[in-house]
Amino acid sequence: MEKIQQTVAAWEGVSSRPHRFGGIEFRFGKRELGHLHGDFLLDIPFPQKVRNDLVESGRAAAHHVLPESGWISFYIRSEEDIDEALGLLTLSFELAKKRAGNETARIAR
Repeated sequence: MEKIQQTVAAWEGVSSRPHRFGGIEFRFGKRELGHLHGDFLLDIPFPQKVRNDLVESGRAAAHHVLPESGWISFYIRSEEDIDEALGLLTLSFELAKKRAGNETARIAR
């Protein structure tokens, strides 16, 4: 958890704080990038199509509580899973930055 928290919190514009259901949450502005439950479970919201692709490819599981939502769950079972967890958070971060840029451009018009 520490390695993930230190890495993600160092990204420009990202903050971390306690999550309402326990663990730590990462945010880019007002948008949640995902949250960790202890050292073993990472939950991340994605657009439905991205979520479906991640689940179908086996990179992630359907969310453990809301399996039909855009959320995914990724289980961290060993040190080797940390890189994949960071990859999924990077994807969430890139999508959030893109969406923020689109919203800024829309407001500027």
